[in-house]
Amino acid sequence: MTALVEVVRSGFVESVHHGSLVVTAPDGTVRAAVGDVTEPVYPRSSNKPLQALGMLRAGLDVADDDLALVCASHNGEPEHVERALTLLEKAGLDEEALHCPPDTPRGKPAAERRRAAMNCSGKHAGMLSTCVAAGRPTATYTAPEHPLQRAIAETVSEVAGEPIAWTGVDGCGAPLLAYSLTGLARAFGRLVTAESGDARRIADAMRAHPWLVAGTGREDTVLMETVPGLLMKGGAEGVHAFALADGTAVALKIADGNARAREPILVEALRLLGKTPTGEAVDRMAVGAGVVTGADRDVGSLRVTTALADALQ
Repeated sequence: MTALVEVVRSGFVESVHHGSLVVTAPDGTVRAAVGDVTEPVYPRSSNKPLQALGMLRAGLDVADDDLALVCASHNGEPEHVERALTLLEKAGLDEEALHCPPDTPRGKPAAERRRAAMNCSGKHAGMLSTCVAAGRPTATYTAPEHPLQRAIAETVSEVAGEPIAWTGVDGCGAPLLAYSLTGLARAFGRLVTAESGDARRIADAMRAHPWLVAGTGREDTVLMETVPGLLMKGGAEGVHAFALADGTAVALKIADGNARAREPILVEALRLLGKTPTGEAVDRMAVGAGVVTGADRDVGSLRVTTALADALQ
């Protein structure tokens, strides 16, 4: 792992976040790498667009806005929750069919805790809808041996261009597939470079409905709204992936799993690749505004090291 982000407090480097990052060209070849990008990692929710591709191939039939929700790690805002519930209703199911744990909408009190508010409820509603459409059992839909989960694993392996190294359990209870950062970047590049079909449909749906993919103020939403053609999806434990419209793709993993290091890296990587996201929200992301504070005021910032710029030279 390589030092990627420094935490600077009052001009003094207080902490350092290490990690790995890969940039792949539109043809899938590695353009630049920082750290180990061949060992397996859990992509966490960055897997969701690829899982959704497996669902479409297995029979999922939804509109593009609902497809964006299936790929989402949403805030649990009212429209997110209502869309998840409507997906279930169309499949003849209700909230109790979801296997994801109950959660509260982002920033809301515990009294509003429910399964449909959990950030993965769209993915789970999509999995259940796929099972109903394909005539598969719903009670065991999160089991790794379920036909849908086997089909999803095959799809992820195909688009990543490598075998699944390990299968675990994600925070939402669904199977979690481990493979390399290089495979993750290549998969994102393939979504945006597909000329047609299910892969291109996922990329287009997420880019057309970025608010549904995350929500108000979230990095995926803000940056996809700011950079034309950008496809982006974050995951827990410091994972993120994105692809530009030409198929150039990036995947990163922060070693200690701390999400605070991701936003400055995302903004810097976009700038180094010739994109210039703008706006107050982006400017705050670039320096980790609100992260290094003292008495409710900023007293420092997050600073990206030169490792990525050096690798891209």
